[in-house]
Amino acid sequence: MDNLLQLVQSKAEAWINSPVIDDATKTEVKSLLAKKDSKELIDNFYKDLEFGTGGLRGVMGAGSNCMNQYMVGIATQGLANYLNKSFPGKKIKAAIAYDSRNNSAFFAQVTANIFSANGIEVYIFPELRPTPLLSFAIRYLKCDSGIVITASHNPKEYNGYKAYWNDGAQVVPPHDKNIISEVSKITSFEQVKFNPDKSIIHTIGPEVEKAYYEEVKKLIPNKEIIARHHNIPLAYTSIHGAGITMVPECLKQIGFSNIQIVEEQRKPDGNFPTVQSPNPEEKSAMELAIRKGKEVGATMVMATDPDTDRVGIGVQKADGDFILLNGNQAFCLMMYFILKNLKDKRDAYIAKTIVTSELVDVMAAKLGVECYNTLTGFKYIAELMGKLEGVKRFIAAGEESYGYMVGDFVRDKDAVSACAFFAAMAANATDEGKSMYDWLIDMYVEFGYFKETLLNITKKGQQGEQEIKSMMEKFRNNPPAEIIGSQVARLLDYKTLKEKNLLTGETRSLDFPASDVLQFYLEDGSKVSVRPSGTEPKIKFYMAVRAPLKSKDDFAAVTQQLDKKIKGLEEYLLSV
Repeated sequence: MDNLLQLVQSKAEAWINSPVIDDATKTEVKSLLAKKDSKELIDNFYKDLEFGTGGLRGVMGAGSNCMNQYMVGIATQGLANYLNKSFPGKKIKAAIAYDSRNNSAFFAQVTANIFSANGIEVYIFPELRPTPLLSFAIRYLKCDSGIVITASHNPKEYNGYKAYWNDGAQVVPPHDKNIISEVSKITSFEQVKFNPDKSIIHTIGPEVEKAYYEEVKKLIPNKEIIARHHNIPLAYTSIHGAGITMVPECLKQIGFSNIQIVEEQRKPDGNFPTVQSPNPEEKSAMELAIRKGKEVGATMVMATDPDTDRVGIGVQKADGDFILLNGNQAFCLMMYFILKNLKDKRDAYIAKTIVTSELVDVMAAKLGVECYNTLTGFKYIAELMGKLEGVKRFIAAGEESYGYMVGDFVRDKDAVSACAFFAAMAANATDEGKSMYDWLIDMYVEFGYFKETLLNITKKGQQGEQEIKSMMEKFRNNPPAEIIGSQVARLLDYKTLKEKNLLTGETRSLDFPASDVLQFYLEDGSKVSVRPSGTEPKIKFYMAVRAPLKSKDDFAAVTQQLDKKIKGLEEYLLSV
């Protein structure tokens, strides 16, 4: 501990003595050094904020392990160096967007300045915009790269930096590793070109949004049904994020006329004053949307996260109350709607991640559409789309963490178009004299009742990072033979890329990039997946159970049966 403290003190002193660091930051570092409790100093400086395969994400503050203009500067300089090496002699272009988080606009401008100082032509949105529009803009403007400043659904203390390539997708191999290599070569702030060439920084105009809406409109099926039910009440909240700039307009563009906004959360605000966390996966973040939904008799409520790449939905039950659908349920319903309305299934495929409900695989097989599985993260889905372009026809994709994408004009999860599709689904259900909740049960009766839940365990700081590593090592080196009375039949290790049948001893290779993920398949059909979060200080346990559902009348009893299994899995995982 003494050696670590000496190391962080030395790094902090270097920041104070740097001619590049501004006075306000130096004052903040001095105050950390003066504190008797060294924990915050250690957390801020014990390592450099890592430019990972998706970019940067961290708590905002002074220090090498925090999000600030200097760490953004190092990341951008490394990326600029890689772009200049990758496209020699070309006029390189990059697009930039940002969300409502504190310092997002500032970090976006820092990024634009450094790109321009390196001769890269910059196209930046004049105000906050959703992440999916950045993905679309890269392709529309024929850019070579793009950056969005966001920490997605993380708490207000965080911000982040996501890097995209010319296909509109987040960077994947070999570019991710190559960019990381270039970033690691920046060893001092003096190597970062902070002084801009303003002549090559341009503002993105409204034509990009207009083109985006046109693409959404092409994909919406059964437009005559929307015309019949255009006035159904739909409640929406942006949770103080960028969604307010596009979601209501997109809903209007496809024909809906009764969009009820949660006014208390309309204004973009990086402090997210009305919620504990701006994450639509959490019930507390949906409370005002549900209240609004009840007030106006809404068919459905929708809430998007700060950068508008995820959406949570609540659907009305017969008693007028709302049930919040988790990401698996919402995605399964979306696929149920899209696949049943897909007239031409030739060469069509959908995609999902390995931790997303296997109900989607079952539906796709029965409805005659191929379903691909990828590692967690839409960048892997986008990579798959690139490989299959011109060979097969992409329809839609999704993941359990509330991310969905329909059509190939955006290459990242897209809550703007997802809201449009969920609204279209609500209109279609209404046309049948049903609710989306009725559809959910209909789907389970037809294809089987699959139920999933997620257990997050948060471990913050340097100590927490070590604890998460130890937990993964324990599961990997001493895997359980039995969980809740059911034998573990198969173990899939995506780090070693081996699958082992524990009943027969047979092994086979997994055709995926290596990733720190473990999956346990039980004899009773249950599944447990374990992985450290790539963006938050958490270890995640994905639990999935299943059972046949013979009729709607059995729904309550089978739900109780599956809930009991899930509770058993949770108790087991919390005890190991």
